Amino acid sequence: MLMKPSVPGPNRKTVSRTAARNAALINQFATPGLGSLMTGRWIAGTGQLLVFLAGCGMHAYGQATGEFEPEPNQRLGEIGLILFVGAWLWALVTSISLMLRAKSEEPAVLSGSSPPVSPPAVPPKLTE
Repeated sequence: MLMKPSVPGPNRKTVSRTAARNAALINQFATPGLGSLMTGRWIAGTGQLLVFLAGCGMHAYGQATGEFEPEPNQRLGEIGLILFVGAWLWALVTSISLMLRAKSEEPAVLSGSSPPVSPPAVPPKLTE
C-alpha cells in the first residue's frame, strides 16, 4: 500500500510570460517581494518583503536620529541600507528565475509555420 509523503513537493502553479514580466517589474520598481507573492512564491516573497521593510525602517530610523547620536544610529542606518539593497538583489534573482521558468514552460511554437487558418464563413442564403 502506497502512502502519501508527509511533506509534499513544490506545488507551484505555471506562470505565463506576461505574469512573470509583471511580477519582475513590481519586484524591481515597486516593492521587493510583492511580485514574488503575486506568482505564488510565498516563502521567497514573504522573506523579501520582511527584509526590505526591516531595512527600510532601520535606515529611516538611523537617518532620523543619527544627527543627535552619530555613532550607534549611523551604524543602524548602514545596516538597514545593506538589508534594503540585499532584499532588492534577492528580488532580482527571484525575478530572473521567474522569467526563465515561464520561458521554459511556454509551449513550443514551430518556427516557419503559420497558425491554422479557418475557411471564410459562408453567409446564409436568403429565401424569397
